[in-house]
Amino acid sequence: MTLAVTEPSVRFDPSNIKVTATAEGDNYVISGTKLFVPDAHIANCIIVAAKAPEGITLFLIDAKSAGVSTTVLKTIAGDKQCELTLNKVKVTRGNILGKAGQGLGMLNKITEWAALAKSAEMSGGAQYVMEISLSYAKERVAFGVPIGSFQIIQHYLVDMSSDVDSIQWAVYNAACTLSEGLPTSTKAASTVKAYTSEAYRRICTQSHMIHAAIGFTKDHDLELYTRRAKVAELFFGDADFHYEVVAQQLGL
Repeated sequence: MTLAVTEPSVRFDPSNIKVTATAEGDNYVISGTKLFVPDAHIANCIIVAAKAPEGITLFLIDAKSAGVSTTVLKTIAGDKQCELTLNKVKVTRGNILGKAGQGLGMLNKITEWAALAKSAEMSGGAQYVMEISLSYAKERVAFGVPIGSFQIIQHYLVDMSSDVDSIQWAVYNAACTLSEGLPTSTKAASTVKAYTSEAYRRICTQSHMIHAAIGFTKDHDLELYTRRAKVAELFFGDADFHYEVVAQQLGL
């Protein structure tokens, strides 16, 4: 099962769904295009956000239904994201998740938990990148000494360590807030996704400064983690999207 939200406008925006779901008797006919749908080519069912007469609605669609087609897209991380084309796909009212017109509220809650989960994934990646950078700084010798003895390398690693610690704290805070159902859960989820996206990118950039040319080769883990960091940043809203959410939560 996978979730299809993003559309050709590219920007993740659950409130601005353009795929249509037209009511026809006891059925709906869904048409439109979704982009960057994870693993849609192997999914049995796809949750599709569409604009019905009642408002944004979530539909559970059999991936083998007539009118459903998927195309695997090339991505920088090598993961399987797909373009999903829906050409007059007919579904019954029984395929609605929740109630018609209540999809946006459900999507917002899904986004909160997904943003937290993706941030936790990025937290692990950031820590690994910092650890391999620290090991490399201790082992790589230049001018007769380990490069970790150079002040600039030390500063990079201290910055990276601080970012890793901050990411982990933000993830734990958001996890606790969402689990307890606190009123600040929306703010916490968007805060951790925005901060982690940018911090992970900073960590990868500084790691490349430490590793130099070898960090860009296919034989090294760093280049893969850098590409994955960029993809993770965009999933379920980039930093700009979540900054806007936090600003709204602050009453701005």
